[in-house]
Amino acid sequence: MRNADELVVKGRTVLVRSDLNVPIQDGAVTDDGRIRASVPLIRSLVEQGAKVVVVAHLGRPKGRPDPAYSLAPVAQRLEQLLGRPVRLARDVVGPDARSSVKELREGGVVLLENVRFEAAETAKDDAERGAFADQLAAFADLYVDDAFGAVHRKHASVYDVAQRLEHAAGPLVVAEVEVLHRLEVDTERPYVVVLGGSKVSDKINVIEALLPKVDRLLIGGGMCFTFLKAQGHDVGSSLLEEGMLEQCRRLLGSGKIVLPVDVVAATAFSADAEHAVVDADRIPPDRMGLDIGPKSVELFATALAGARTVFWNGPMGVFELAPYAEGTRGVAEAVASLKGALTVVGGGDSAAAVRALGIGEDRFTHISTGGGASLEHLEGKTLPGLSVLED
Repeated sequence: MRNADELVVKGRTVLVRSDLNVPIQDGAVTDDGRIRASVPLIRSLVEQGAKVVVVAHLGRPKGRPDPAYSLAPVAQRLEQLLGRPVRLARDVVGPDARSSVKELREGGVVLLENVRFEAAETAKDDAERGAFADQLAAFADLYVDDAFGAVHRKHASVYDVAQRLEHAAGPLVVAEVEVLHRLEVDTERPYVVVLGGSKVSDKINVIEALLPKVDRLLIGGGMCFTFLKAQGHDVGSSLLEEGMLEQCRRLLGSGKIVLPVDVVAATAFSADAEHAVVDADRIPPDRMGLDIGPKSVELFATALAGARTVFWNGPMGVFELAPYAEGTRGVAEAVASLKGALTVVGGGDSAAAVRALGIGEDRFTHISTGGGASLEHLEGKTLPGLSVLED
């Protein structure tokens, strides 16, 4: 893939696909990690005299304008971080977008409104997507994809536009590809993977793909209860996928999977609910597991000790609620404390947890900006947004 640094951009209009899909509450960005990660490329381009048109999505607005998913709060935060004006177009390829781009000067930045306000962005029909991509491509001379979090989507702004313009990969995409190569090809052992999150079904494919390659696979979060049930344990009212039990039993036969030995179990999904640490194999029928317990944190830390390569994706519990955050904190600290190892945080909720819990991002080798894309790549899938950048 061509690197964005190789492009001659002065006086030219560059269409940049950024990943600005951040949480917003009461009209304000609550976690600006992805915006901050997008700033270096945009700043570099404007300092070189480019005219920059940023394309991004926010949430799932179902292919039509919805004020709840406007990029206005994102534009405000991007402007603050960039230290220069960012004009938000009120549409994607409509009259305001066209006039905003036409009025751009060297060093200027326009952020188009949420690209998913256009149904053609995510259309399955190639011709429909292509016609929309033609409109986006007409805005620019060059295309740079810096949105690794979207490269697993065959969307117009990710896949089709790159076929219509001279293109390159942004620094975030380049960094992700290099790290994934180290995870898959140049892997130093011991190699330990930590997976959390709610459902086994969401990660069954990546578990299947990784098990033959790793030395240990640690499983926490809501998905651990289906594995515990598969071992014959009582899991109370914890999250359970009955349809996945047989697959979990088969995977446990590898001997590489490490499960929690204790959990924080509560009477309800609430920070105020009565909760206590109980053995993972005997969760009371009226309680649900919402975090791994202190003994499990110790067990996982021991399993991580000495690892040379670590990939972590998914929190160990409901870290957003204070009583159930310590499992995620403990595992994050264990990973962050490894010296000389390649430690990769697989984006999404894991990256959000690192920031929310105040654990220094610089203590990890790499924090991915695209959890879903990372997992699909590790599953062995072809990512459309990457394949189209390859020349």
